[in-house]
Amino acid sequence: MITAIHTLVYSDDATATRAFFKDVLQWPFVSEGEQGDAGTGSGTGGEDPTEWLIFRTGPSELGVHPTADEHDGRSYRSTRHHSISVMCDDLDATVAQLSERGAEFADEPQEMGFGRGVSLRVPGADDILLYQPHHATAYDLG
Repeated sequence: MITAIHTLVYSDDATATRAFFKDVLQWPFVSEGEQGDAGTGSGTGGEDPTEWLIFRTGPSELGVHPTADEHDGRSYRSTRHHSISVMCDDLDATVAQLSERGAEFADEPQEMGFGRGVSLRVPGADDILLYQPHHATAYDLG
């Protein structure tokens, strides 16, 4: 029986990325203790020990998008890939709250069709999309 989805973020600065999720997003976490993950990231000796955190990301859902389609008369293509987005109920309030905790954004919130969104900078890693959905959501299904 599948019990959850485990999402991975690969970071050039895992310590900074973990601190962002812990301190700015304030996600609850468990610790796997201190493991070396500087340098090679293998955790097999010779590296500086760093606390290895695993975060609870809250309710989740999964959407599947085609790599090629047409929407509103416009064709688009995308490479096959995975993407992480986080959703909120009120984008402006969430941006203000996260900004107070030191979050930085790559741009201004904008209408994206499926919702209003903004790129949230993640230290050491790629940006993630923060958005307030206009679409039906599945994360609260029983």
